[in-house]
Amino acid sequence: QVQLVESGGGLVQAGGSLSLSCAASKRTFSSLGWFRQAPGKEREFVAAINWSGGSTYYADSVKARFTISRDNAKNTINLQMNSLKPEDTAVYYCAARKILALSRESYEYDYWGQGTQVTVSS
Repeated sequence: QVQLVESGGGLVQAGGSLSLSCAASKRTFSSLGWFRQAPGKEREFVAAINWSGGSTYYADSVKARFTISRDNAKNTINLQMNSLKPEDTAVYYCAARKILALSRESYEYDYWGQGTQVTVSS
């Protein structure tokens, strides 16, 4: 069983930046992703990264504003969020997948963190 712990959420003004981290208890997965869920909405894909090669995949809504990266030594992935908008407000979840191929489908992920709140004020 892999445990994922997110950190770094908070309150920021529109146009600002935040960095999220996700620490994994052990590396028995091949790719990781970030998802988010706003109140009253379905969980949506944000970004994913392949652990070995570092390939990345982004939702169109965050492309060019968010950057996903990995730290192999620390078993951690990060999400740098720039130019934040009020519509980015959500609980952000880290997820891990045993399969190497990147995916935007939440049902294809095997492990989930508890989430961290990101609030962007206008």
